[in-house]
Amino acid sequence: MSRFFIDRPIFAWVVSLGILLAGFLALRALPIEQYPEVAPPSLTISVVYPGADAETLEENVTQVIEQQLNGVDGFLYMSSSSISNGTATITVTFEAGTDIDIAQTEVQNRLSTVEARLPEEVRRQGITVRQANSGFLMIVALTSKGGQYDTNDLGNIASTQVVDELRRVNGVGDVQLFGSEYAMRIWLDPDALASYKLSPSAVLAAIREQNAQTAGGSIGAQPLADGQQITATISTDGRFTTAEEFENIILRASNGAAVVRLGEVARVEIGAQTYASSTALNGKPMAGMAVQLATGANALAAAEGVKERLEEIAPGLPGDVTWSIPYDTTPFVEASVEEVVKTLVEAMFLVFLVMFLFLQNWRATLIPTLVVPIALAGACLGLWLFGFSINVLSLFGMVLAIGILVDDAIVVIENVERIMREEGLPPVQATRKAMGQISGAIIGITLVLVAVFLPMAFFPGSTGGIYRQFSVTLAIAIFFSAFLALSLTPALCATFLKPIEKGHDHATEIEVDEEAEAQPGWRGRLARARGKSARFFARFNRWFARMQEKYGRANDRILSRPFRALAVFLALALVTVLLFMRLPTAFLPTEDQGYLITAVQAPPGATQERTDEALEPIADYWMQRDEVANLVVVRGFSFFGQGQNNAIMFASFKPWSERTGKGSSAGAMLEDATGVFSQVEGALAFVIQPPAIQSLGEASGFTLKLQDRGGVGREALTAARDQLLGMASQSDVIANLRPEDQGPSPEVEIDIDRVQARALGLSLNDVNAALSITFGSAYANDFNRQGRVLQVLVQADAPYRMTPEDVLALRIPNDQGELVPFSAFASAKWSASPQSLSRYNGYPAMTLSGMAAPGKSSGAALTAMEQMAEQLPQGIGYEWTGISYEEKQAGGQIGLLLGLSVVIVFLVLAALYESWAVPLAVLLIVPMGVLGAVLFSMFRGLSADVYFNVGLITIIGLAAKNAILIVEFAIEEEQRGLRRIDAVKAAAKLRLRPIIMTSLAFTMGMVPLVLASGAGAASRIAVGTGVMGGMIAATVLGIFLIPMLYLLVRRKISRKQPQAAGHLDDPEDSKSGPEAEGEKA
Repeated sequence: MSRFFIDRPIFAWVVSLGILLAGFLALRALPIEQYPEVAPPSLTISVVYPGADAETLEENVTQVIEQQLNGVDGFLYMSSSSISNGTATITVTFEAGTDIDIAQTEVQNRLSTVEARLPEEVRRQGITVRQANSGFLMIVALTSKGGQYDTNDLGNIASTQVVDELRRVNGVGDVQLFGSEYAMRIWLDPDALASYKLSPSAVLAAIREQNAQTAGGSIGAQPLADGQQITATISTDGRFTTAEEFENIILRASNGAAVVRLGEVARVEIGAQTYASSTALNGKPMAGMAVQLATGANALAAAEGVKERLEEIAPGLPGDVTWSIPYDTTPFVEASVEEVVKTLVEAMFLVFLVMFLFLQNWRATLIPTLVVPIALAGACLGLWLFGFSINVLSLFGMVLAIGILVDDAIVVIENVERIMREEGLPPVQATRKAMGQISGAIIGITLVLVAVFLPMAFFPGSTGGIYRQFSVTLAIAIFFSAFLALSLTPALCATFLKPIEKGHDHATEIEVDEEAEAQPGWRGRLARARGKSARFFARFNRWFARMQEKYGRANDRILSRPFRALAVFLALALVTVLLFMRLPTAFLPTEDQGYLITAVQAPPGATQERTDEALEPIADYWMQRDEVANLVVVRGFSFFGQGQNNAIMFASFKPWSERTGKGSSAGAMLEDATGVFSQVEGALAFVIQPPAIQSLGEASGFTLKLQDRGGVGREALTAARDQLLGMASQSDVIANLRPEDQGPSPEVEIDIDRVQARALGLSLNDVNAALSITFGSAYANDFNRQGRVLQVLVQADAPYRMTPEDVLALRIPNDQGELVPFSAFASAKWSASPQSLSRYNGYPAMTLSGMAAPGKSSGAALTAMEQMAEQLPQGIGYEWTGISYEEKQAGGQIGLLLGLSVVIVFLVLAALYESWAVPLAVLLIVPMGVLGAVLFSMFRGLSADVYFNVGLITIIGLAAKNAILIVEFAIEEEQRGLRRIDAVKAAAKLRLRPIIMTSLAFTMGMVPLVLASGAGAASRIAVGTGVMGGMIAATVLGIFLIPMLYLLVRRKISRKQPQAAGHLDDPEDSKSGPEAEGEKA
């Protein structure tokens, strides 16, 4: 193959340019995102039961739906939350790879079968099923510049003009409105009702009766009477549209009595449909719209679509209203991708510097410089064909690939130049001979590297999705690198390289033209620059030649007493095992994503007024920090609860380039804010960092679900949670552990004497309806306003529903028309009830969230929590969820992943060398690479996370590559008739320069990763540190240990002559020399 391309270099160029062009076109078509779809897909089911408390909601709605959803195809886990404000959410998470559209159809089919068993009010409100991640992609703010519009107005503008438009944007799963559209609010006066002897249910019935749209039919419809000449539709007064029309609703009209209208017993206004939440931007009112990403959607594309749609909507907004995006997660995505691309360029530059240092001429250096972009273009083509995207993971794969890609080209160029120098052959003949020697080694290295990364592509779950990006990117790039090393590189060597005089030595002093250097002007300066570089290279060559001689002598001593070196090797391998077991574990590093989230919980039952008092110092803290660009405050909502006592803040920071000072990173600010907020009175405030992958939850750290599996009851479950909190507070591994479930909130318990109520002539339906309408909120029907269908809601006015006495003072007419106060048949007393009730996988559950203490790994935190949870009473179980679930899954896979990679590499090498022993000599050096990776990671305080695991797999391939270069030449030398030990010595000395050159090139390619800063730096550091450490150790130790290991394997395990993989182009050159079977080494 190589000879064909050497003879036809233009053909090689055409093929390579075809790859480059196809890769460029594929690159334009590839979507760009931070992470691919690695999180398991999920569906969120939302239910509303107006006026219901958490317990009523759980027993009558949540449990019924959960039981129906159990066993749905692809089910992974399910969590639910029933809140005392009458809302419930059930989130069903499916296994990675599940088709979420099919899953949604099945879920909706199951819901339709159970809908009849749900309360009528729930059916009226409807059940929604959405494919949306729980976290927020961005928050869109509508503000009134001149203060012309208040929060209610802005909420209605957002609801009517913006929310539906944004929901139609491709990639948007849902838009959650913090605010409300208008509704017709009918505020009842219970005293006025009593004076007319009317009940709240009578008012509700009158509204439903009179605010109705009737289909009147038509006159002249077929069949026609004889002589009919016209047909026309019949119209009646339809739904009301103004507050005045509602005020004129007739509640009572009888002969001889005055007509009673709604306006006489109620205050009617156009208000908000819900007053549950309100938002502020930098202290000023706003309507907030939280955009949630659809399952599997591209964040960057969705965010761009949202911004484009807002630009289209803006001209239609009222003149005083403007939109902005104060909270946006996508700048981190864009900055992360840009930083990795910059790292890619920096790595290429450093790699080419190393090549120039060793090759010392621009022609030779230009060859791999041309090869790398073509191989990367081939990788882009492969990503497009396999349906992948350009993301942080695939770009990391390309950075790792750069060092590997130049290896093949360097091996070819170095061997061609060596043959020209030693034998004086012209470039074409030298290239043919060189390719005959090393084609097999290149194919062997390629097969090994592809075999190393291949198992990663088949791992399941979210971790498998991450591994797959690396493995496919690297495998495709390595394949194209090998193809180019066998086609374009030899063609370029034959045509680009200049002949080298026979016997020319690297260490020879290069002649300097002193006369040219003495010339004035630019010619003299150029000559002096050439002279300086020539002197530098001469000094470097002499130094390297001395090092090569010293290495040869050291290697001779080691090979003369190989068992001493073997003892050192075994000791180092033991140290590797011990250190590897002590290395802390994690899933993914926590990143500074440009924002922090603060969740605030006032005591249960606290009103918004009390919550605002606690919010003030927290908001002031963020607003006073120079790093904060925008602060969004949402009252009445949090990721961990809803109600007046809950609030959440989104503090968005200035760009990373403007936050270079000490203490300005997200992690430092989190630590500082946590200390400050612990002193806040009147509320619990905790600061959380988003997880590395947004779709894996709202916060970094861990999330544990405590379950009541034995039916021991909520009290026992709460006691177990408190016991676990107490134990964790004594642990030095756990930090910021908090219960996500809110404590019991104040409750007024109304005890109705049903016998007494019946004796007083009251219908229990009327009693319950009066209570529900007055103190809850009753949905009557709808009305039309400005082309929108809005709700009509009935409730008592604020002054009449503030105290328990207001309940007992409520009067309703009995069957005789006499007014009966609630106090005549009911009593009220204070008690407490849960503000929210959670379930997990069908069991009552409570949620604990926290993070590892500073300096501790998340893996250590998970282990500590598990050990403490095992001590809880019988009947209490636990499960991990979200990012913690994925971390536990990933932790169990690394051993299998490493083992599988080593086995596959062993089998490939065995087939390549037709020997079971040679692969052993190659793979025994792998522990040295692992030792370097572990030492470097420990030195920098890193954990064994997914990126570290990818680094280890890479090290297996790279360490094996160095060994193959030595072993391949040792086998060839032995076939030529050299003694076994002489062949090993010659091969080690001969291959030292290419091994050092390729390893140094790869290591320099890792430098930008190791020294990374800015957006996504933690991930780049995690990838680069382990790989750099492994490469350094595998090279420094490998050049001494590989010859010794090969010699011992050949002496003690297999004396049979192995078959060299080389000479693929020149079969006659591969004939074995004298058999060395039985020769003494």
